[in-house]
Amino acid sequence: MKYSNGNPKKRIALIGKGLCFDSGGMDLKPASSMLTMRDDMSGAACVLGVMRALNSLQPQDIEIHGIIAACENMPGQNAYKPGDILTAKNGKTIEVDNTDAEGRLTLADALCYASELGVDEVIDIATLTGACMVALGTVASGVMGNDDEMIKNVIKVADESGEKYWQLPMFEEYMKGLKSDIADMKNTGSRYGGASAAGVFLKEFVKDVKWVHIDIAGTAFLEKPQGIFVYGSTGAGVRTLLNYVTK
Repeated sequence: MKYSNGNPKKRIALIGKGLCFDSGGMDLKPASSMLTMRDDMSGAACVLGVMRALNSLQPQDIEIHGIIAACENMPGQNAYKPGDILTAKNGKTIEVDNTDAEGRLTLADALCYASELGVDEVIDIATLTGACMVALGTVASGVMGNDDEMIKNVIKVADESGEKYWQLPMFEEYMKGLKSDIADMKNTGSRYGGASAAGVFLKEFVKDVKWVHIDIAGTAFLEKPQGIFVYGSTGAGVRTLLNYVTK
């Protein structure tokens, strides 16, 4: 999707993870963990919400690209398997260590695509890691990226929009856990620092553009009301990203 109005002073690509259902694939999730896995498309829903609002509000002098990385992660004869080697859009090879780390594989190609659009900034938003939920609970979304000023701006706008974002580190050491003997990298590493490991993985597919990654694994769906949010889907990220792109 693309929104453009007037003479764009900023060009931004928004990417949403769109796993319409995530069973975990061949490395199947426990049954209890699948109950809310229709919410694994919350990043895509956020991008759709922003694009719809832009169409209604008609802000001037911006160009916004809405990109959705959509699929399902299911077992079956056509399912991808542990040990498979996948080649991303930029030519980098990925060893599938765990099929339940599928979101970063779809986002990888979307980030490559977004990097080719000539935009000034790229923001991806995804229910990406249980590790982020362990770290921040349902209170805050995790934020990482390759530009500190952009990260600070996104966090500031989130605060003004009534959402809490918290910056997580992207130390180079996290990449060591993704080392593969037969590909450029694995799709998962150690169980420790999982949210940051996912961030450094995604960074490998961003080229020559400012980028921020938002992990909404803990904030996209609530088991009970919390603050201004009701039970269920929260619309995490919609207000923040809408305010950010129109600011």
